[in-house]
Amino acid sequence: MSYQTEQEAFWAGEFGEAYRERCALTDELVAARTACMARMLKHAAPVKTAFEVGCNIGLNLVAMKRVSPVTDLEAIEINSESAKAANALGIAKVETGSVIGYKPQKTYDLSMICGVLIHLNPDVLPQVYDTLFDLSHRHILLFEYYNPTPVEVNYRGHEGRLFKRDFAGEMLDRFGDRLKLVDYGFFYHRDPIARSDDGTFFLLEKQVI
Repeated sequence: MSYQTEQEAFWAGEFGEAYRERCALTDELVAARTACMARMLKHAAPVKTAFEVGCNIGLNLVAMKRVSPVTDLEAIEINSESAKAANALGIAKVETGSVIGYKPQKTYDLSMICGVLIHLNPDVLPQVYDTLFDLSHRHILLFEYYNPTPVEVNYRGHEGRLFKRDFAGEMLDRFGDRLKLVDYGFFYHRDPIARSDDGTFFLLEKQVI
């Protein structure tokens, strides 16, 4: 598979393999993410169909299935082995591929992206925002690191691999009256139940014009 950015090749390759090994679906991790998912989806229910961009081995898919067992889940994942692992869970249809250039074939109640926007080349963010928008006919969930202004952070000794910014704000500005903010929140890493590495979520809703 050919890639448009260095970041895609980075996650599809050896670093993505190592990341998968660090993210085993332990009972503790799944319970914490399920608590997060329940809070993030509080104002999105019911979610009958959902599509995740960058599912890795399926942590968010498992959490969503626990919160909403009736949800029909699909996803895309750039690392082929991680996609296989997510597919093996038997709860979602997972396609191997990059979100960059991805063309949705249908829409879902919810499109979501968790811990992926921060790792994308900033130059491709506009087209990824468009994809998230096009995937959904109702809600969009972002769960990323937040910063009011764009900033790059060294990631495990690598440069150009982690970027913080106001992703939700950029989407709201890009789509104007077609998108509104429904809910947002912060998960503190010392929260004994829903700890999640200081992530911030934003639930957006598409508007009928």
